[in-house]
Amino acid sequence: MARLTERWSQALQAGWYSDQPIPAGLRAAARLYSGLRWLNAWPWRLGWRVPAALKVPVLVVGNLTVGGTGKTPLVLAIVEHLLAQGMRPGVVSRGYGRRSRGLRRVSAESNATEVGDEPVLIARRTGVPVAVAERRVEAARLLLAKGEANVIVADDGLEHHALARNMEIVVVDAQRGFGNGQLLPAGPLRAPLQRLDGVDLLVSNGGSGHGAYAMRLQPDRLKRFRDGVEINLGWLRGRSVTAIAGIGNPARFFNLLEGMGAQLEATIALPDHADAERLRASMLDCGPVIMTEKDAAKLTPSVEEAEIYVLAVQAQLPTEFWQAFDEILKRITEDG
Repeated sequence: MARLTERWSQALQAGWYSDQPIPAGLRAAARLYSGLRWLNAWPWRLGWRVPAALKVPVLVVGNLTVGGTGKTPLVLAIVEHLLAQGMRPGVVSRGYGRRSRGLRRVSAESNATEVGDEPVLIARRTGVPVAVAERRVEAARLLLAKGEANVIVADDGLEHHALARNMEIVVVDAQRGFGNGQLLPAGPLRAPLQRLDGVDLLVSNGGSGHGAYAMRLQPDRLKRFRDGVEINLGWLRGRSVTAIAGIGNPARFFNLLEGMGAQLEATIALPDHADAERLRASMLDCGPVIMTEKDAAKLTPSVEEAEIYVLAVQAQLPTEFWQAFDEILKRITEDG
C-alpha cells in the first residue's frame, strides 16, 4: 500500500511540474483546499485569535511549495550567521515525520524517529538549542525559559498563524520554481503566490530568478559514517558509488555528486523523510554508499549493511542577502 501511495505521489508531482492539463477532480480538490485554508485563517484575520508574541525576534524560514527547496541548509546558514554576530539563536520546528507528539527538546543524540530528522541535523551541525512542538510557541518558550536564546529561528511554519513573527524568508527551488502555480493537490502550492507579497526575503536555491537572492549548495565535508572520520572531498573523484537520498529533490544531490566527479553506479531516490528501515533496506548489497546528512541523522553507527559516507553541504548566499537580512534584524531589535 505504501509503495502504491508513493507511485501515486510521484505521478502527481510529475504533473505539477509539467504543462499537462489538470484533471477536473484535482481542480475541484484544490478549490476545497483553498476553502479550508481560508476557514483556518479566518479567526486570525478577524482577531478572534491572536498570534503569540515573544519578547525576542522571531524569524521564520519556509517554502510555498511542498517538497524540498533547500530550507534547512538556509536555516543552518542563518543560525551560523547569527552566532557570528554574537547572538544566541534557538531553533524551533514541528518535527515533521516524527512518531511522537507534544513538546520535545532536541540534542545531537536525539532519535530522529522521536523528534524529526531535520531538527537532529540542526542540533548536530550548530550546537544551538533546538525544540519541537506542534505549537511552535511552546517550543520557543522552552528555549527562552532558561535564557538559552535571544532570537528564535523557526524551521518552517510560514502558515503557522499561532506564532507571531518579525521576519519571513521563503525559499524556492530555482529549477522547479512554483510548478503550474496551482494550490494542492492540483499543484505544489501550499498557499497562493500572492502570499509572497508579504514576505521579507525571497531566496532561490540553485540560481537567480523570481526576483530572489541566489543560493547555492556547496560540498562542505565528507565523513565516514561508522566513526565520523573526515575524508578529503577529492576521494570522490572517479570513484564508483551508490547515491541514496530521501529528500524533497534527490536529483539535486545526485547532480552535486556528479559535479564532484563521482561515478554513480546507482542512484536510489527515496521519499522525503524516508525512515531508517527504508534506508537500511535500500543499502543491502551495495558498495560504497553516499548519503545526505538528513538521511544519516536517522541511522546509528551500528548500521553495517554497507560502507557509508555522509556528504554535508553548505548554503552560499550573496553579500547583498546578508546586508538585507542584517538591516531587517537591526530594525526589529531597535523597534524592540
